Amino acid sequence: MGSLNWSSAITEIGPNTIRLRGYPVEQLMGKVSYADAVYLALMGELPDQETSTIMNAILVSSIDHGTSPPSVLSTLTVASTGAPLGSAVAAGILSISKFHGGAIQDCMTAINQALDRAKSSGTSFEEAALEVFQEYKERKERLSGFGHRLHTKDPRTVRLLSLVAELGRAGDGITMAKAFEAVIAERTGKSLPLNVDGAIAAVLVDVNVPAELANAFFMIARLPGLVAHAHEEIQRQRPMRKIHPTDVTYDGPKLRHLT
Repeated sequence: MGSLNWSSAITEIGPNTIRLRGYPVEQLMGKVSYADAVYLALMGELPDQETSTIMNAILVSSIDHGTSPPSVLSTLTVASTGAPLGSAVAAGILSISKFHGGAIQDCMTAINQALDRAKSSGTSFEEAALEVFQEYKERKERLSGFGHRLHTKDPRTVRLLSLVAELGRAGDGITMAKAFEAVIAERTGKSLPLNVDGAIAAVLVDVNVPAELANAFFMIARLPGLVAHAHEEIQRQRPMRKIHPTDVTYDGPKLRHLT
């Protein structure tokens, strides 16, 4: 080993050898889902069956949300210039930050703060949520993960929370998120229900994912959607066009259901 030697615990590479967190990749292929492999890469262990189902649901929930999100607009704009696919998608990923996609980590932070408060002081979840809410208000900061510009009852939130409950994995994270939801409604007089970012945040708390990894799940989930939008832009649209975020007509398959 030379003087520049360093260590990594993620992937071991050698002649005819590729091991992700110790597992030969060829043994994982065809046996674990992509969501399982993502969890393994980020967390270091394969998920149990319930966590596997939850991780898969989270990745599916955020795969795309139309043409208006900043990440998609960035991707479309760069693709329209004639840039290669990778550059267009990279532009979209780079636009995922505090106000777009960053709500998951911010919401997890607030939930964890309130949980720590409740456990350390012995107060109820409702009281702890109120205290944290008041602190955010005093700092003139908005609690992320509540309310949506389009959805009043986000179908992704409803499904994710019901799925986690069905699997018996709903815990303190979800309970605290609902306490925040009630406090916000009471103190603001507005109905700002938990949105999908807030639901993902609460679920990630309950499956013990560190908050600093939260936004990675949004980026990984959104990547296929960005690729699809970039490819469609290159194939269907004229170069250097003016792109309106909402004046767009959907002409894909009509409503269909899984059988």
